[in-house]
Amino acid sequence: MQSRLPASVRRHQLLDAALEAFASHGFHATSMNAVAEAAGVTKPVLYQHFGSKRSLYQELLDDVATTLRSRIEAATATGGPRQQVEAGFRAYFDFVGERRSRFTLLFGSGARRDAEFAGTVSRLEASVAEWVASLIDVDIDDAHRRTLAYGIVGLAEATSRQWVTGALDVTPEELTAQAADLAWRGLRGVERLPSASSGPQPS
Repeated sequence: MQSRLPASVRRHQLLDAALEAFASHGFHATSMNAVAEAAGVTKPVLYQHFGSKRSLYQELLDDVATTLRSRIEAATATGGPRQQVEAGFRAYFDFVGERRSRFTLLFGSGARRDAEFAGTVSRLEASVAEWVASLIDVDIDDAHRRTLAYGIVGLAEATSRQWVTGALDVTPEELTAQAADLAWRGLRGVERLPSASSGPQPS
């Protein structure tokens, strides 16, 4: 007989089980039966909390995306520029390392192949990039700053992808140090570029 848990606790349990199931098998290959079985509940109980598989998956994406963004913002809210670069990467890689299924859900479970789900991932990337851009203290225009910010976000995502698949055999501390060093050295060398409309510069 299933124990009667408070609704909030049961919902958390269901989301936790669904995260592992979707991260392991993807959205389309994971049934609500499989999620219910993994959570140790019946399918009717699962449907009491989530009206459909799509709504369950979307809530998971939203929750994971919000958690990642909040951690990065909190980690980089204080400190000097160099410390913010390190803290941002550390927060990202700690998030991935603590539970790799969260990163897989966002970037490796097929979310990008569905327009609605891909929108959630794109909004996460955009919001993190906008935050990173606001921290880049370089004499460049806003468009250039946003380009650099997306590059930094892409660096974190790409290295994390290789890390979770085992292609990179490094500790979270090593990954943080190496990625932060690359980003910091690159940012220090950035200069304002002449605009395309400014014409040739005098020699």
